[in-house]
Amino acid sequence: MTEIATLLRRPPKRKPIRVAVLYNVDFEDGPDGDPGYEARADVAAVAAAMVTTLSDGVHEAHLVPVDGDMHVLRDRLTELDPECAFNLCESLAGDARLETAVPLILELMGIPCTGSPPGALSSALYKDRVKRRLEEAGVPTPPARVMTGRNDACDLPFPLIVKPVREDGSAGITSRSVVHDEASLRERVAEVVATFHQPCLVEQFIPGRELNVALFGFPTARVLPLQEIDFSLLPSHEPKIVSYAAKWEEGSVADKGTRPVLHPQLPAGVAARVRRVAVEAFRAFGMRDYGRVDVRLSNAGIPFVVDVNPNCDLSRHAGMARAAAAVGIDYPSLAKLLVRYALRRRRAAATGVPLVRRSAIRNREESLTASSRSVPHL
Repeated sequence: MTEIATLLRRPPKRKPIRVAVLYNVDFEDGPDGDPGYEARADVAAVAAAMVTTLSDGVHEAHLVPVDGDMHVLRDRLTELDPECAFNLCESLAGDARLETAVPLILELMGIPCTGSPPGALSSALYKDRVKRRLEEAGVPTPPARVMTGRNDACDLPFPLIVKPVREDGSAGITSRSVVHDEASLRERVAEVVATFHQPCLVEQFIPGRELNVALFGFPTARVLPLQEIDFSLLPSHEPKIVSYAAKWEEGSVADKGTRPVLHPQLPAGVAARVRRVAVEAFRAFGMRDYGRVDVRLSNAGIPFVVDVNPNCDLSRHAGMARAAAAVGIDYPSLAKLLVRYALRRRRAAATGVPLVRRSAIRNREESLTASSRSVPHL
């Protein structure tokens, strides 16, 4: 009788938290004609890693491939009935402009999802809009012009860097992207427009150092340790940039010549300025949960924001995971914290308790706090 009474007093076993891991499958047709294929294909490996990481008994993770048919996606989510979605979609049908469709569907269905809201993702899709938003927020960023063809006017001083206006993952960035004269500029613009079928952002190139600033947390994000791209192994004739080859072509000259370094040696005042402009950029776009801000540091020690990425690479060896690990957040913890943040938003919506107030109560439950002396708050 005593054993039966003990069993009756035990609380019922909790059901696992059902998580839908959404990822785009527009890479499955193969690389033919897709200049950003490697970047798109990488998401499948990240999604599989997240499912493995979250299949821990506490969570029950399900892969949900997204091919662009929103009716199929809605039906699949209705059938699965997840408590939250882990959103890894970066494009649909090979078009990064459709990135916001998935979080919009999730929002309409009342399913909380990880990462930034649709508005933040939309604002960061077009590099010319990013530039305008940064300027309006007073965040230092290099001047730029949009060129739709080789004959468009451009009044900026050289050197310049030419980028497709609505690609990410360094798609369209090569050693030829940094130009030093009119002929090279016109040739590169024509090449990018023909390849990507979109205008170019032509930006003043800032010689100097390149830093990545990762931010993580909700509702209060924190600046994780800075990372610098070490260009010392690049051949002297190569521009000091992170090209598409550097990111996605393992073993290439560009890959071997661009190594991320944690805790770069910077004067305290310069490091503080870099963190400050990254925080300002994060806030200006309304980013949430996590994000990365790319900064060029001029030879005079002035930081310029050159890109913001609210949906940055979450693979195990990417910059976000590396920076998080430096403050004690291992990869499984990173994934589970992101799920927790999404569920926290659902609970807050149900109870009406402001999240800022809740964060003060829960501030110590995350491993970030253990390193709070070196990781400033936003």
